[in-house]
Amino acid sequence: MGDIMNRVLSQEEIDDVFRNLRETPEADDPAKRAEPYDFRRPDRIAKDQLRAIHQLHETFARSLASSLSAYLRAYVAVNLVSVEQISFMEFLQCLPSPSCLVSLAMTPYEGSAVLEMNPTLVFPVLEMLLGGTAKSLMKINREITEIEQSVLDGLFPITLNDLKSAWRTVTPMDFNIESYEAEPQLLRILAPNEAVVAVAMEVKIGDNAGMMNIGIPSIVVKMLRHKLDQQWSVRRTESTEAEQSRILHLIRNSRLLIDSRLAGPTLRVDELMDLKEGDVLAFDYPVGRLMELNVNGLLKYRGRVVAAEGKRGFLIEELHRP
Repeated sequence: MGDIMNRVLSQEEIDDVFRNLRETPEADDPAKRAEPYDFRRPDRIAKDQLRAIHQLHETFARSLASSLSAYLRAYVAVNLVSVEQISFMEFLQCLPSPSCLVSLAMTPYEGSAVLEMNPTLVFPVLEMLLGGTAKSLMKINREITEIEQSVLDGLFPITLNDLKSAWRTVTPMDFNIESYEAEPQLLRILAPNEAVVAVAMEVKIGDNAGMMNIGIPSIVVKMLRHKLDQQWSVRRTESTEAEQSRILHLIRNSRLLIDSRLAGPTLRVDELMDLKEGDVLAFDYPVGRLMELNVNGLLKYRGRVVAAEGKRGFLIEELHRP
């Protein structure tokens, strides 16, 4: 045993080892089949669930635009920018300082969400609520005062009610304000490495545009994964009347090839080659049998050939049902 452990490899044996490593196919190399794994984010959310959350907040954006337009008596556009999963620390680092942050309880689920409105959005809203027009560009970067906070208290219930209505399609959930904060780094409702689903939305009021960000703990989303999967599958299979009308409008001007033929017997190639003038082919097609009408080569209707205003026409008598 000691001789085996003390044996020294020759230079030729060492070269053979490296030569075999270089000649190993890439498909057989375990390193090529390895996939990266981030140990800081072990609770990744499936893409289908993120897609369902994306559609949910698209609905929220449309309803919020309508509600804010009525509340501010001005045209407001809300666009969903992105939905992604990041750590809570990364979410806070993306927010401006100072800003307007609200901690939200998610009844009946444990944990808190975050609603953030940029100063570029908050101050135009304040100007409109105080009688202004907010037509000029406003670049104010400071904390809001207590008086301004009391003026904004009417805005948050409208926003949270639309958010509640959007989430009702998945599960009943109430969003209630727990606390206010101005500095993102002072918000300590989640651990820095805990994952959140970050929803970014752009709100346009006149010439001013600002961001609204929502952070939802991933642990709550994972608890609702079955309901989100069910919601996504329903959305994929069902189509509304508006969607059907939109598709019909797009294809209305399409052209289709329609032809009707007598479906007679078949011939072999040698029989076809032997045909000559004077031969009679028996189609064996009864007069009372309906003819077939094909649309782009597919059987759709049955009927009869008729005369219509000096031309040949096709009278549809029944719909083909496979």
